[in-house]
Amino acid sequence: MKTMIDLDDEALAQAARELGTTTKKDTVNAALAFVAARRKRIEQLLDDPYSSGVGPDIGDEQIMKTARR
Repeated sequence: MKTMIDLDDEALAQAARELGTTTKKDTVNAALAFVAARRKRIEQLLDDPYSSGVGPDIGDEQIMKTARR
C-alpha cells in the first residue's frame, strides 16, 4: 500500500546505516520488521518462566540447599 509520510531524514539515514539498507522503502520496511520481531521476542520472554533466571526449583528447599554451595 502506498502511503505518503514525512520522514526525519537524519533518523532515516541512521536507521539505514544500522540496518544496512539503501533505499527509503527498504529502510522503513526493515525498521518495521525489526520492531515487530522485537515485540514478539519480548512477549516470548515474558511468557517464559525461566527467562528471568528463576524456575520452579526456587521453591524446592532441598534443591536450594545445594544450589549455593
